[in-house]
Amino acid sequence: MTAAQITAAVRAALPDAEVALEDLTGTSDHWKARIVSAGFAGLGPLARHRLVNQALAEPLRGPIHALTMELLTPDEAAAP
Repeated sequence: MTAAQITAAVRAALPDAEVALEDLTGTSDHWKARIVSAGFAGLGPLARHRLVNQALAEPLRGPIHALTMELLTPDEAAAP
């Protein structure tokens, strides 16, 4: 799965999302994601992860083996 495909899936659920991805192994199946979206406002960490996991449900059943996520609101991302 490519970074562009992951980004598109996330943006389907969170259209304003800024998505930064790092392929941790070079095999496109272990990813680190930093996702910033106003859609996370008012949600705790577990709810944020559930939202992204739902957006990536199909890829997480197959081509994505591992995904580490940092999920922030724009205000949290801008904080020092």
